[in-house]
Amino acid sequence: QVQLVESGGGLVQPGGSLRLSCAASESISNAYTMDWYRQAPGKQRELVAAIASGGRRNYADSVKGRFTISRDNAKNTVFLQMNSLKPEDTAVYFCYVVVSGVSYWGQGTQVTVSS
Repeated sequence: QVQLVESGGGLVQPGGSLRLSCAASESISNAYTMDWYRQAPGKQRELVAAIASGGRRNYADSVKGRFTISRDNAKNTVFLQMNSLKPEDTAVYFCYVVVSGVSYWGQGTQVTVSS
């Protein structure tokens, strides 16, 4: 059972930056994928960014050029650097990993972009 703990969320003004972290309780070096999702009030959860075990990255069109996903296998952590934040980025952000064919979700961290 892999436990995921997100951190780094908060309130930021439009144009600002935040860095989210997701720490896993076990090694992620063999994780098939490590992803960030988000869910805004009244909306479905959507994929924001994904990084595969080989390092390939994918991003939602809405965040391309602004967000960067990375992973540190030595620290069992995946990061999401978010720059040029917009009010529409406001959501709860969730970490998602697949390890040995089993998927796990974190509890989420709130990101609010507002002036």
